[in-house]
Formats: sequence, C-alpha cells, structure tokens
Amino acid sequence: MTTAGDIMHRGAQWIPAHETLDRAAQLMRQLNVGALPISDENERLCGILTDRDIVVGCVAMGHDPTTVTAGEMAKGTPRWIEADADIEAVLREMQGHQIRRLPVIEDKRLVGMISEADLAQHLTDEQIAAWAGSVYARG
Repeated sequence: MTTAGDIMHRGAQWIPAHETLDRAAQLMRQLNVGALPISDENERLCGILTDRDIVVGCVAMGHDPTTVTAGEMAKGTPRWIEADADIEAVLREMQGHQIRRLPVIEDKRLVGMISEADLAQHLTDEQIAAWAGSVYARG
C-alpha cells in the first residue's frame, strides 16, 4: 500500500503565525516552494500560506508585507493527512476540499507536504486526470 509518507516531499517547514509575509516570502524563496504551512504557538497547523496569498491578498490590496502576519492570512479550517494514510485517502482529502497542497503529519508534527508535483510522480495518468478534474472544477 502506498502511503502519504511514501509520496510526500520531506523537509517541509512551518512559518509561525506571528511571522510577517516578507519573511514568509524569503523562506519560500530559500526552500524553493510556493506554500508554507502556518503554525500556531504550539506548533499546530492553523493554515497554509501561498505565494499567491501574499501577492493577491496583501500586496495587491495595498498592504505592507512587513507588517501583515502569516496568521492574519490564515483562513478556513486547515486540512492535513497522517503519514500512514493510503493514497486513496490523500486523493479523497484533496479532491473533497479542492486543495493542491496537503501537509503530512506524524505524531502531531509536520513531516512533509504533498503537492501536485508529488502526485504527478506517483499516480497513474487516470488518477491524475480524476484528481485534476475534481480539484480544478468550478463549484
């Protein structure tokens, strides 16, 4: 059985909710990623911040990324998956919530992230087509 832990990108890092968006952008550049899980003071997932969130939700709105925090950008209920969950559970979670990135948790700690690129490397063409069709469907 293929699990979330088998296909995830290891080495994902949190951005603390109190960190500013300019710091988040620097960390994204350093890690060469487009999204960071946001952690609260107890290192628990409270959201995900994307590069698009920074540009559209902050800069394009005329706000200063040196004063807006990652926590202020966190919206909705964060989604995640346990490292030992099977690939079908991963797909259900991502499809059901129309999300493109999914943090992977083990023993209540962030251990990785599953992105579109990870899926593309591990799924069949049919699985990728079904996933894309539901995640990118307008609802």
